[in-house]
Amino acid sequence: MLSFRRMRSLRKFVAVHASVYNHFNQERHLYSRTNFKLNRAAAFAEWRGLGSA
Repeated sequence: MLSFRRMRSLRKFVAVHASVYNHFNQERHLYSRTNFKLNRAAAFAEWRGLGSA
């Protein structure tokens, strides 16, 4: 938090970080490795689709 000079830029960063984190956070301990890899691949594919749009 100390690296941000303005509270506004901190809020903007946190908002973006939260949406990206929620997209990729898949609570790995709840899934088998196979399911985790499938879910992660789907998340990356969706992320690439959003980036090119």
